Amino acid sequence: MSVLDPLSHALAAVVAATHAALSALGAGPASGLTWVLCIAAVVVVVRAALLPLTIHSVRQAHAAARARPALQALARELRDRRDPESLRAFTEQRRRIAAEHGMSRGGLLPVLAQVPIWLALYHLLAGVVAGVPVGAMNAGLVASLGAATVLGVPLAERGYLGGGWVHVAVVSGLALAAALLSFVTQRYFVAPNTVMTDLPDAVVSAHRLMPGISALGLIVAGGFAPVALLVYWVCNSAWTMGQSAIVWRWFPTPGSRAASRSDRLGVVDEQ
Repeated sequence: MSVLDPLSHALAAVVAATHAALSALGAGPASGLTWVLCIAAVVVVVRAALLPLTIHSVRQAHAAARARPALQALARELRDRRDPESLRAFTEQRRRIAAEHGMSRGGLLPVLAQVPIWLALYHLLAGVVAGVPVGAMNAGLVASLGAATVLGVPLAERGYLGGGWVHVAVVSGLALAAALLSFVTQRYFVAPNTVMTDLPDAVVSAHRLMPGISALGLIVAGGFAPVALLVYWVCNSAWTMGQSAIVWRWFPTPGSRAASRSDRLGVVDEQ
């Protein structure tokens, strides 16, 4: 019994319910397209459920940006004072400023929440690929998914090398698509919407390298993950890019390059 089992069973229920609905509408039960749509449904359900946390994260980024000038002034005021009384005053003032601007902990909740979900999905797909029923994914559905293909490549297959050039092309194409979507998201939507002022050079450098590292990680992982999981990554990356583009365009972080662009275009931050 794994701690991920409840999540894996919940995801299995989403997949099974979507498969039943599509089959009732006339889709082929063993069709690769049907199973791709089932995987896409998992992305929609999971990311929609995480939207409240995402909205909270955006609001927290705005609150932190608005509080930054006051926090920087406080740091300058007390930077040469290290006595216990000054440190207590510094902590109290930080808390007051944070409260005034509505700051709270938990800005990374959407990212952290996706980690167990991603692990549970991998656990689910690994079991299904191995022919093991998981929750609502009974033996019949497991066999159906195991037989489903995308352009002739089984969704249960792993790695870049397999059944000829078509296999290599499909797996490489999915991995590169996920990597490209991730790179574009990080480079053109997340980075311009992040305030890097007064951060250490090492942090700034690491942030600049993040798009490439993230994309490279997906390409490397593509050599080990099942094709079904690559499909999930592509769908999830597409959702993330669209969501990030909306935030970048209409809800930019104050003080960021995205906010400067929005100001020129006449977009007003309502936060």
